[in-house]
Amino acid sequence: MMSNEALMELFRESGNDYLSGALISQKLGISRTAVWKQIRKLETAGYEFEASTKLGYRLLFEPDKLYKARIRDCIASSTDRFGQELLYEEEVPSTQNIARAMAEEGAPEGVLVVADQQTNGRGRMGRAWTSPNGKGIYMSLILKPFVPIHCAPQLTLLTAVALCRSLRRITKLELGIKWPNDLLCSGKKISGILLESAAEDDRLKYVIAGIGISVNMTEKDFPEETLAVATSLRMAAGASFDRALIIADFLSEWEQLYDLFQEDGFRSIASLWESLSVTIGKRVSLRTPQGVIIGTPEGLDESGALRIRRDNGETASIFSAEMGEPLS
Repeated sequence: MMSNEALMELFRESGNDYLSGALISQKLGISRTAVWKQIRKLETAGYEFEASTKLGYRLLFEPDKLYKARIRDCIASSTDRFGQELLYEEEVPSTQNIARAMAEEGAPEGVLVVADQQTNGRGRMGRAWTSPNGKGIYMSLILKPFVPIHCAPQLTLLTAVALCRSLRRITKLELGIKWPNDLLCSGKKISGILLESAAEDDRLKYVIAGIGISVNMTEKDFPEETLAVATSLRMAAGASFDRALIIADFLSEWEQLYDLFQEDGFRSIASLWESLSVTIGKRVSLRTPQGVIIGTPEGLDESGALRIRRDNGETASIFSAEMGEPLS
């Protein structure tokens, strides 16, 4: 049985040239049908090929395999705590569930769970999160902050700031934050952030921070119904990115802001969030449990709630809502 590696060596040696099915069949001693099946198998693992009836196959993209040792090497000198203890799995239903179970068993702050693929990833409000193999970042971090329960929403905003600052630095893309924690590029979502917490004696026992980043996906990797609202770093920048390096840089930025938050409070984080916001000053609709509110966001209050000025001039603080697109 031919190995995927033998086939990939042929493509790597060919550079950007096409390889005919007949040539591959001859080189590897297999049938052309077997060649086709192996290419389909590689595509499910994140590889991308261009097929031509006259020319054969050409390799377009080879996913950067995430290895535990590679991730660990990138993180080693980047942080003091975050990610220093690492659990890596090739495929899991959800990194969030694994991290929560570890936290319940007493795992310390900073433990990181990373997977190359999720089969049941989820985002805010129970939405599914697209998690194809070998192309995105799917990770969950255990946090144990010394803050009251009511500060939990502030950690979500902090995480969005850290991720936005890190990705802007690495990709040079003009990314911004849509309240509360969606990262957008040219109006399209590029990441998902989900924080789930457990409390004890009016304080946070632990927080599980789940992060999904669409890194090297193409249009084919997204469900058709999400293409109008979602994109990837690769699609936006026209280049692929090293996922292990992104993880390490993000963790470094995150840890620094997290320590600043615990030392000095939320105000400095709020200022950073406001500077990266793409919705402040723009009239929007907010769907809240109490109904729809229309107004213009002005910033964050000291608790982390969104301060919005209604059309009638009154102000309100919004803690939970679904924000629509800017209104004319």
